[in-house]
This record gives sequence, C-alpha cells and structure tokens, in this order.
Amino acid sequence: MLVSWNTTKSCHLNCKHCYRDAGEADSRELTTEEGKKLLDEIKTAGFKLIIFSGGEPLERQDIYKLVSYAKKIGLRPVLGTSGTTITRKVARKLKEAGAVRLGISLDSVHPEVHDDFRQTPGSFDDALTGIKNCLAEGLDFQIHTTIVEQNYHEFEELTEFAVELGAKAHHIFFLVPTGRAKDIETEGVRQKRYEQLLHRIIDKQSEVDIELKPTCAPQFMRIAHMKGIDMRFTRGCLAGTSYCCITPNGDVNPCPYLPHKVGNVLETPFDEIWKNSELLNELRTMDLEGKCGNCNYLEYCSGCRARAYYYNGNYMAEDPWCLYKNN
Repeated sequence: MLVSWNTTKSCHLNCKHCYRDAGEADSRELTTEEGKKLLDEIKTAGFKLIIFSGGEPLERQDIYKLVSYAKKIGLRPVLGTSGTTITRKVARKLKEAGAVRLGISLDSVHPEVHDDFRQTPGSFDDALTGIKNCLAEGLDFQIHTTIVEQNYHEFEELTEFAVELGAKAHHIFFLVPTGRAKDIETEGVRQKRYEQLLHRIIDKQSEVDIELKPTCAPQFMRIAHMKGIDMRFTRGCLAGTSYCCITPNGDVNPCPYLPHKVGNVLETPFDEIWKNSELLNELRTMDLEGKCGNCNYLEYCSGCRARAYYYNGNYMAEDPWCLYKNN
C-alpha cells in the first residue's frame, strides 16, 4: 500500500503535463505539525510507503523533517522530484533523513526536447547534475518518463540511458488529461500505439536488469501475463484500493489523476477517510461497467479509473484506451 502526498503546489518549472498545475504555493498548505499528524494517520491506515511529491517537494523547507519523521514511525519515504535542485548537500541531507529513493524526471535523451516539455531551459542538465549528486552520496534513484507522441519513439533509448546513469528503475507514465495536461490531451499515446508501446516495455524488461513499470497503463499486467513474464506487481490500477493521493491543502483523491475529493485530512483523520469513503469503497467492489466489467483480465488490470472518469465522467466506466476483447 502506498500513498502520494503532494506536499506543495510550489514549483520553479512549468511542465506541460503537470497534473497539479503547479507554480505558486497553495494559499493553505499543511504545516509541519499537520504533516506529521497526517503521517501518523497514514501509518494507522496500514500504508507502508509514502511518496513526497508536489509541485516540487524540495521547495518545502521542512521536507527533511517530514522525511525523517516518516522513517521514524516505520514508513518507507521516497520522493518524486525534477532533480534540478539536488546539490551534494541536498542529496546528503535527504539520505541522512531516511529517504530510500528519489524518482527523477527525464522525458528525453535530447536536452532540447526535455527542456521544451518542462518549459524551462537548462532543466535537462540540472537534472543530470542532481543525478550525479545522488550517486556521489549513495542515494538511490529511478527515472520517471511521461510518454506522449513527441517522445514515443525514445522509450528504449531512455531505458538504456537510465541503465547507463545507474538508475534502479525506469517508470513510464502515460498521459492522463488532468491539470495542465488537459492542454496537451491530443498528444497522448492511445489505443493501438498505446498497446504497442506496452508490448515494447514488457519485451524490454527481459533485456535489462532494472525494473520497468508502466504507470497509468494497467493493461501492462494483462500483457505480461499473456507473455508469461512475472512481475512483482499484483494489479494494474490501484486507485482507491491500495493507493490514493493527498493534495497540498489536505484533500484526499483516489489518485493524482482522478481529482474527485473524498474528504480532507484537516477535517477528518486520513485513516477514517480511507476506511469509510463511499467512493473508495465503490472502487474496491470492482463492479466496473462496459468491457472492463466483463474482461477476463479484470483481476489483474481493472483499467485506468482516471481515464474512465475524464472521458466518460464515470470512474467505474470502461477504459477507452484499451483495445482488448475477451476471446
């Protein structure tokens, strides 16, 4: 079980696909003490892994205290970051605080493509500097890539680059139109090309020692099963079942890409929201509609609930990007 806490909306980049539409800090973000209380409640709810993300989590001055507290109470703290502000000192402090891994974003092997996607000149070089600083301090990292039509052809090259850099994993994120990503919805890889890329990812996994993980692409579990490839994962879409997201102001959503508020941790303890939310409990029934509900891979996949919500206005509807039909 894992939970993602968007610790702040503040970010110095202006990424085209940002689901949080980050830039300026929210007018009301959780304080350090409120954050520690939240971490206690996350632990009480039975979660094991906490993802500190944003915006840019390193823009929170108390991020080291929060990471350290999470580690102290028995959570496994990781961070999702652009990597552009990781100096040797920052990497050292994160490791000392107890961070076990960083997810650093790289969307192309070509600096100009990455910088254009992040809409910030120099962000590619700054991310590489951050990676080198993590390596120097012995802090594990993995590469995160958001795939759109612009970098669709680069996947294999990016994986090889991740291996070359010393990454522990390469996680490939598929676009879900949320936040600023709505403006580039037409650039999303879908249906036939979506299916083809998932096959490429699973095939590539047999060639490299690092973990490859498609995200917001639950059909990868079906494809891995069909190819007889073992994965450490048990299910594709985890939204509301063993995963959820907490926004900077304390709202709880089933996942970062399904912006449907089910409660707020400043009003109700997180563990109570997780246990009692009607929406989350509905997702757990797996009583899905359309071809997802009738699919013989429902147990492994369940389709992307966020995409179903965006395109159908119904988080229990079928995933419109999936072309699979039962035999």
